[in-house]
Amino acid sequence: MTFDAADGSELPLLVFEPAEGTRLAAGIVLFHGGALRTGSADGLAPHCRQLASRGIFAVSAGYRLLGRGAVSIDDCITDVRRAVERVRGLAASRGLETSCLVSGGSSAGAHLALVAAMTAPGGAVPAPVPGVAAVVALNPAGLDLRAFSPERQRAIERQAGISAGRADDYSLVEFVRPGNPPMLIHHGTDDEVEPIDHVRRFRDAMVRAGNECTLLEYEHAGHGFHHPGHDGYFDDVIDATARFLLDRSSPMSAMFDPTRRAITAE
Repeated sequence: MTFDAADGSELPLLVFEPAEGTRLAAGIVLFHGGALRTGSADGLAPHCRQLASRGIFAVSAGYRLLGRGAVSIDDCITDVRRAVERVRGLAASRGLETSCLVSGGSSAGAHLALVAAMTAPGGAVPAPVPGVAAVVALNPAGLDLRAFSPERQRAIERQAGISAGRADDYSLVEFVRPGNPPMLIHHGTDDEVEPIDHVRRFRDAMVRAGNECTLLEYEHAGHGFHHPGHDGYFDDVIDATARFLLDRSSPMSAMFDPTRRAITAE
């Protein structure tokens, strides 16, 4: 299945549906990582397949990459917004309440999903109303770009197709406001791309603003730890994510309980 990018090109949607007859209680669309220059929707297909086996409508979506259709990070963000709307329609056609749709992703894809959820289209300003019910971020990047040195910020700008001097416009901590969507963040304590201290500061800012933000820390895990075969974390990440999604859709379900390898940082 595909959806149309803003430039008219077709981008992939890999749709994973629960077993026939399952009442849909939650839905999620995920965006792959790869520093906006590599990767594909296939990267998060294993995650979506396992979430679907737990009764969740799950979609892994592509977006234009820099140098391959996208001129800047803004093109990638536009594709993410369009994908969310396309998946919203697909979910509704299958009987899922659109208010239950969650977005998310891995690394740069998590950053794109968060930017789209926290900011208004067409400008780096906070969104008046979140476009999704919640966000699930797997080792997200770009949470606190100001925390990097000026040299590192310039390198990030070049890598991510951000105009010189505009890194702050994509630093997610700058868009924390009351009313941001609830978030579940999975992050390794040894992440070499986004240090865990940055993630903790973002979590703390969200909580101070009165928002729901659960950070699950995975001891000694590096970037990309959540993929299959990385020290056995994959199942724990899927279990915690499924609980988060299903608990949001059913107020009578069990309270969210982090998995055995993950801890909630206080």
